[in-house]
Amino acid sequence: MAVSMKDEAGNSDKSPSFEMTWGSSTSSGYCSEEDSDSEFEQYFTARTSFFPKTRKANVNANVKKDEQIEWGKQELTTADIQQKVKEYNVQINSNLFMNMNKDGSYTGFIKVQFKLARPVSVPPPKKGHDAGGRKAPGVKRRTSFYLPKDASKHLHISSRTSAREVIEALLKKFTVVDNPGKFALFERSERHDQVYIRKLSDDERPLRLRLAAGPNEKALSFVLKENETGEVNWHAFSMPELKNFLRILQREEEEHVKQIVQRYALARTKMQEALTGSTPG
Repeated sequence: MAVSMKDEAGNSDKSPSFEMTWGSSTSSGYCSEEDSDSEFEQYFTARTSFFPKTRKANVNANVKKDEQIEWGKQELTTADIQQKVKEYNVQINSNLFMNMNKDGSYTGFIKVQFKLARPVSVPPPKKGHDAGGRKAPGVKRRTSFYLPKDASKHLHISSRTSAREVIEALLKKFTVVDNPGKFALFERSERHDQVYIRKLSDDERPLRLRLAAGPNEKALSFVLKENETGEVNWHAFSMPELKNFLRILQREEEEHVKQIVQRYALARTKMQEALTGSTPG
């Protein structure tokens, strides 16, 4: 299934260049687990309050969400899809419209945010030529780096494009050589001050979910994360990646030990000051 990249003006992106959007964050060679967005660690967590809403409100939110998911899996008539596409296009404030095809399918845009806690690997640079016209030796090992946490990308896809194909297209566009099985596409939604996260199966159709939820990013957004459904398959990583993980863990351990030592040293100092200032009685 072909997936094309387009900018917000709707122009096809057929060149190797691409548009990636992020804020002031920059990629680094180190990332702590504490820096990750905690609201993505559970299927739902309190966003603004630790006090849960009423049971009835939560039940209604779950029912509405389940109906949305089921709608994304249903095969609707062409007339139903045309009506939904028309309603969707009326609501958007940009030119990222959805378009119907003669065969009953439709195309449109989805925005995918990157929430990766681990580095990604890109192929080594190609061999060039030195000043004498001779081929310069290239670097054999792969290069690993962290993507900015708030990076995002718009994709122009079809209603028949699967979540697995979206992941593969993103990795190809960023020239990431890691196994696509290391990543997963998640659906994120906000309801009643709660953030809901659901992992999409490989055969789900993201554009259908986008049409069902409408263009509101709070109602539905897509996030690319590491595939952490169970135990980590360390055999799927290369030797440089494993060594890099060990270095990261060592730095985290050293920083954690340093904080504990400082905390106990401060507590000891305060107790000694309290003992010095107290009078025996």
